[in-house]
Amino acid sequence: MLTGLISHWHFVWLVAASFIAGVMNAMAGGGSFISFPAMLSIGVPPIQANATNTVALWPGQVTSVAALRKDLRWDLLPVVLTASVLGGVSGAVVLLRTKQITFLHLVPWLLLVASLLFGISGPVSRWLKARSDSPHEERKPALLPLFLILLPVCFYIGYFGAGAGFLIMTALALFGLEKMHELNALKVTAACISNLSAVVTFVFSGAIIWHYCLISMVFAGAGGYVGAQYARRMNANVLRTIVVVTGCAMAGYFFWRNG
Repeated sequence: MLTGLISHWHFVWLVAASFIAGVMNAMAGGGSFISFPAMLSIGVPPIQANATNTVALWPGQVTSVAALRKDLRWDLLPVVLTASVLGGVSGAVVLLRTKQITFLHLVPWLLLVASLLFGISGPVSRWLKARSDSPHEERKPALLPLFLILLPVCFYIGYFGAGAGFLIMTALALFGLEKMHELNALKVTAACISNLSAVVTFVFSGAIIWHYCLISMVFAGAGGYVGAQYARRMNANVLRTIVVVTGCAMAGYFFWRNG
């Protein structure tokens, strides 16, 4: 009976965490700070937890790509897609070949780095917007250097992923892209394709715990729908602060747990 009760609470926690993750992703991002630790807390091994969480949250990115397709820079899309596929697959493969105990000790550092990335994304986003609003003579990015910059970012997305989106926007801006809506469309596309490449790798490797994945996918989708209804009403700085505090708190917990 005790085992059944524990199993019941595991289910409730996974449902709640997945729903909250969906809300966070729709409003500001950073839902993995909740859903990934939830997978670990119910006994899923670290590698499988990360893989399962990636698969569960990926469908929420597809609708964003569909909504932004008109803003894509088609001349840059081949470079972005190539970097996304190669980086996403290689990141996923390296993750699968990492020892469970090694990845578990990397978890707090990954959460901390991702939290810091979210923290500095605010100032960088304001710089990008100001740059977009100022008149510039737009130049076409050098494709090979752009590919070499995007590849390690997409590798990180395939390996862990949280907080990498604005790194893609920054790289594109530094290589000459000026318009904010084009930056955002390419960022979402790169993140979606990198994660799709990782998802396919995880599925074929058998790393997915499907009963947890499907539960998380359904409730993350529901949370994403709810979050989208309120996203425009919330202050972006407040949302970003919540994400950063949540990520740092989770990182602190895993530092304590691993210590």
